[in-house]
Amino acid sequence: MSNTDKLHFAVFVLASFVAFLALLRVIVRKRPVQPGSLSLLWVSAVVVVAGMLFAKVAANSGLPPWVYYGIPAATTILLPPVVFGMRRGEVAAYLCAASLTPAVIHVGFSLILGWKEYLPFWAVPSLRELLS
Repeated sequence: MSNTDKLHFAVFVLASFVAFLALLRVIVRKRPVQPGSLSLLWVSAVVVVAGMLFAKVAANSGLPPWVYYGIPAATTILLPPVVFGMRRGEVAAYLCAASLTPAVIHVGFSLILGWKEYLPFWAVPSLRELLS
């Protein structure tokens, strides 16, 4: 992995972590008792940081896509609702937002910086490509 690839990956992890943490805060915002910051941080770290590291290692190890996409996806789908005891409406909103967030991140990085490796199976041209 080149230094550029490492930088891109680190930036993707950081952007995803911040977006996921914000997503969780928005989903549970109407609760009379908010989850603690530490629990929001550790769940975000497991889902995003551990999930992305696992996916990167598994993909580079030659494991099939159902493993390196499936396990992080299952963790994303199951862990926050279970840990935070989300109600039905919260789960629905969470699943919608959690499904759309990676697409928004991918489109943003692809369009603005031309970094296309976040969702490499989805080709999104950069603004530079569109304007040339």
